[in-house]
Amino acid sequence: MAIRFAICDDDEEQLQSLKNLLSEWAHGAALSFEVRTFPSAEAFLFAYAQDSAYDILILDIEMKAISGIELAKRVRKEDGRVEILFITSHFEFVSEGYEVDALHYLTKPVAQDKLYAVLAKALDRLHTEPPSVIISCEGETVKLREPDILYVEAFLHYISIHTAKREYRIKESISSFEKRLTDDFFRIHRSYLVSLKAVTRISRTEVTLEGGTLLPLARGKYDAVNRAFIERN
Repeated sequence: MAIRFAICDDDEEQLQSLKNLLSEWAHGAALSFEVRTFPSAEAFLFAYAQDSAYDILILDIEMKAISGIELAKRVRKEDGRVEILFITSHFEFVSEGYEVDALHYLTKPVAQDKLYAVLAKALDRLHTEPPSVIISCEGETVKLREPDILYVEAFLHYISIHTAKREYRIKESISSFEKRLTDDFFRIHRSYLVSLKAVTRISRTEVTLEGGTLLPLARGKYDAVNRAFIERN
């Protein structure tokens, strides 16, 4: 599988330098890779709407119109797994990086050895960390690991995300949230989305989860969810 990088920086010289460093590192690590570059956050977002499958993002913070921090926040609404590395000339933005679970900050001009060390860390995290999603709940930014999510329930314009420890209620549609998760989740009903890893039994009318929770199974969904369950387990 190829590692996909995206670099977003409004400085053309910096953009090319980062691309060259990335290519050298990937070749040295014997990785299959792809690097795409973008001169602005707007250009990235336009392309991202059509293709969002990136593994590592390198974002300049101080860009015009949309900053790297704001861009990262938008990406995090869709993707909790992608590794984000910020490039900056100033460190007053560091605290905001916690909101998007940034991997690291590097100062300009970027030193090759420091960049390579961070990239190695990013690669390690991609290989070992389970998928996750970032949510905003009760004024806090929370990173939820997919294996911790049992099921999601819809209530009008809100959803409740159920884990073994607690429930998170956020303002988002279940269809939108479903797109942020991997294929380990299945829509069993218009109001319910379940983790196939948490399913213990499937009948024609309901699904049983770990702990004994019973959820309704929509008519006509049995064959599809049964097949997905077998393939994922």
